Amino acid sequence: MPRHLLPVLFILLTFTPTFASENDSRPNVLFIAIDDLRTELGCYGHDYVDSPNLDQLAADGVLFNNHFVQVATCGASRYALLTGQSPWRSGALGNRTVYEGKTKLLPEQQAGAQTMPELFRRNGYRTVLIGKISHTADGRVYEYDGTGDGHPELPLAWDDYATPLGPWKRGWGIFFAYRGGRHREDGQGHLDLMEFTAENDDELPDGMMATEAIEKLGELKNRKEPFFMGLGFFKPHLPFVAPRQDWEAMSDREIPPPPHPQKPGSSWWHKSGEFYKYDMPWEKTRPLAEEDAITARRAYLACVRYTDRQVGRVLAALDELGLRNNTIVVVWGDHGWHLGDSAIWGKHSPFERAVKSTLLIRAPGMTNAGTHSNALVETIDLYPTLIDLCQPEFQQTHQPLDGRSLKPIL
Repeated sequence: MPRHLLPVLFILLTFTPTFASENDSRPNVLFIAIDDLRTELGCYGHDYVDSPNLDQLAADGVLFNNHFVQVATCGASRYALLTGQSPWRSGALGNRTVYEGKTKLLPEQQAGAQTMPELFRRNGYRTVLIGKISHTADGRVYEYDGTGDGHPELPLAWDDYATPLGPWKRGWGIFFAYRGGRHREDGQGHLDLMEFTAENDDELPDGMMATEAIEKLGELKNRKEPFFMGLGFFKPHLPFVAPRQDWEAMSDREIPPPPHPQKPGSSWWHKSGEFYKYDMPWEKTRPLAEEDAITARRAYLACVRYTDRQVGRVLAALDELGLRNNTIVVVWGDHGWHLGDSAIWGKHSPFERAVKSTLLIRAPGMTNAGTHSNALVETIDLYPTLIDLCQPEFQQTHQPLDGRSLKPIL
């Protein structure tokens, strides 16, 4: 039987329910999503990359060498994550599938939970959203130009919408942000591919979100119920914007050129339209000159360095607050990204570079810490994995789950 058709009933029958008590010992969940995060990190064997905090998480948990997303675009990948459905069932293949068309989630409560955070909320977890977990930047539906009513993208999922907007004032502004409140969609023509002028982490949205997450963790520690926090960092998504220190730290690194830069003989190759719409500090050619390609790769890795530091700040807060020993931590890249590989800059392809992404899991009581697993795993496996690890009493889902629990690997 194909693995994606494994009946969810088999999984559910193996669970032993855990009931809440006055001193609730059910594990917390910190789910960290990072946009466009390739498997190009120190822990994946790339010594020119600065990713010490993600590397340490891998050393304390399990790193998956062969994790694949369902679709190499943000909205569809996240829809699969949050609903546990493969696109063969849902038909969700585009960025707007979470809130438009036949895959749109229903605003009324159903017999079963429609999404992962809703299931945890219905089990008494305090659910907190900071950043991009579904497709929109703060969980509310607006267009890029700010029009729309801001209704929840995931109905009934979150108790607390806590994304800080700062001077950008709205969700898509913080997603396409430059320093000082400017952003790609503000109508002022801001389209620089790169900007590394900020002096402090909190001058940019990802730093603000890490600070907010730390504050929320302090509040959550004092509550009786467990928490499910979705923390979605934006970088290294375009544009490549990070503090000056990250660019300077990468400036003397020997960054390799794209390992296979030739255009493949495939009808699935595309022209990297999102990347080439940006203004570049060099002559815009297709393909990029090798020196310019290396500079663009360096800019991406500077953004990875910045996001890694924000992950480290949040994980350090978990330790300082005494929450580490009862908190499951997942770091998930919503898909890969071509950095000149196959003459593509971006995702939106079915090639391995676009559908293979980072996955790290650390769970209390795990016995295989430090393992690099070569198991073939999928994003749709994460929903049944968290059910298996947390043992919630209510496990009914609106649609069958198509993945398999990774608990045996952990």
